This record gives sequence, structure tokens and C-alpha cells, in this order.
Amino acid sequence: MRDNRWVAWLEVLRTGALTTVQDRGRPGFGALGVGASGAADRGSHDSANRLVGNDPGAATLEVTLGGLAVRAHGDLTVAVTGARVPLSVNHTPSADYSVVHLSDGDVLALGNATDGLRCYLAVRGGVDAPPTLGSRATDTLAGLGPEPVRAGDRLAVGELSSDWPADEIIPPPPAKPSPARLRVRLGPRSELFETAAVDTLFGQPWTVSTDSNRVGARLRGDEPLRRRDTSELASEGMVPGSLQVPSGGQPVLFLADHPVTGGYPVIAVVVDADLGVAAQLVPGAQVRFERASSSSQRG
Repeated sequence: MRDNRWVAWLEVLRTGALTTVQDRGRPGFGALGVGASGAADRGSHDSANRLVGNDPGAATLEVTLGGLAVRAHGDLTVAVTGARVPLSVNHTPSADYSVVHLSDGDVLALGNATDGLRCYLAVRGGVDAPPTLGSRATDTLAGLGPEPVRAGDRLAVGELSSDWPADEIIPPPPAKPSPARLRVRLGPRSELFETAAVDTLFGQPWTVSTDSNRVGARLRGDEPLRRRDTSELASEGMVPGSLQVPSGGQPVLFLADHPVTGGYPVIAVVVDADLGVAAQLVPGAQVRFERASSSSQRG
């Protein structure tokens, strides 16, 4: 991340649990062993960019559990979407899901997330970082893209802005239900599991483990998913939303930084439209899986 004192920039005062630079990812490099990565909740990332009038390819800051604080150097326009977090500018409360104008020296602070896991801070023009394979996304598994943001970093602001939106407010999403509902399609290896395992997948709630990150969310259920065929599988391609089941029978829900291949069977895959919901599951949250209807579309 370059230090350029002649353009507007953000000075990072604190980062919270984890803050990374994210855009819409780097698809198309799976054959090279490189996953797409990008914003875990793409819909929230896109909403933040729309509010500040950015090009869709502009990078935002993905903030896990809130806690980020930045100082504006130059006049900036920002917006925060995704997980609901209290905002303040110079200790005065402000609103998420709306345009916020910062003057030179203003401090924007995010409190702890109250609903959801990941929020997105967009700045008009985008976060400017050197692209890798055409993307500014931080891939925490592959180690590609910018390093995770640290206190003291100076984040330059780019020029990937377009026309201003018609409105300066986007209605925030309703409070998330508990347990969360995720629609899945069975396969590609559901035939390797006992018939009762499919009933178990849909019939019991699953709890998100604390051992979860941008790679995937480990789930825990009272009854494991048992295989009828325990022979070793050749590694095969993985996609976001895959429910991979290791030998212990407790599934892993792959997220944005998932490995491109895996050797454990995938019993089902979450539909693209629900990946944003999956990305907002906090440790301890419960989730239930539902069969996707034939009309469910992969976004």
C-alpha cells in the first residue's frame, strides 16, 4: 500500500479483529491453483460501493466484527454496509447504509458488530493497492494480494469512481433470523453418504464453531454425517458454498478463500444467492439447511 501524501488517504488507527482489502475477486485462475477470493459478502461490498458512486471493481475494506478506526487525510466520502455496527465521526454518532462525508482530520470509528460478522467500508474512488492477477483482494489462504491491514497503515484512495447514485441511503437488511436458513443443492458426492445422513443434514441445527475464518466455517451438529463409502477420494475442484465433510462427519462450509481442490466428499453446495448470509454467520450462530427449489438461481 503506497504512502502518497499528495492524494487523499486513510490513516489506520486500529483494525479490530481482522481488516483486509477486498474487491470482487480474481476468478479464472483455478487451473493455476489460485482461488477467486474477494469479498466474502459480495452483496454488502457492492452496496457500499454503490452508495459512494464507485465503479463495481473498486476495493473496499472488509472488517471482521467491527472495531476499525481511520483518520481522513483530505476530504473523503465513505459508506459502511454489511454487519450492523455503530459508527461515529469524531465521537458523534453516524449511520451505516448511508453516505458519510469526512473532512480532513476527521476520525471514523466502527464499534463492535451487533448483527452479523463482516462489514464493508467503501471510500469514493476505492482503496488503492497494487493488484495481483488483476485484483486487489487479500486471499488469506494463498497469501496473495495486500497484507491484512495494520494500525499505522496509510491507505491511498484511488480513482475508480463513477456517477453518484440517486439516493444517499440504502435500506439496511432486516435482522437476521436465528437459526439462519441456507438453501443447498445436494451433490456432487451425496451418494457416498448413508441415506440417514441427508435427513440429518436437513433435520438438525448446526452451530458455527469458533474455528472459522474466510476459508470456511466449521459446523458442529449432535449427529455427524456418516458415509457409506469411506474409500479415499481423488482431489477434485471446490466452489464457494461447498459443504465438505471430513472423516469425523462434521461439515465445513467453504467461503471466499476456500482451497481450489479437496479430497473429502461434498454432500451439498449452498446456492450463490445465500453465500452472503453464510459469510455473516458469527461463531456460535445456528444454521439450518433447506433444499433449494428448482427455481433457485445461482447468481
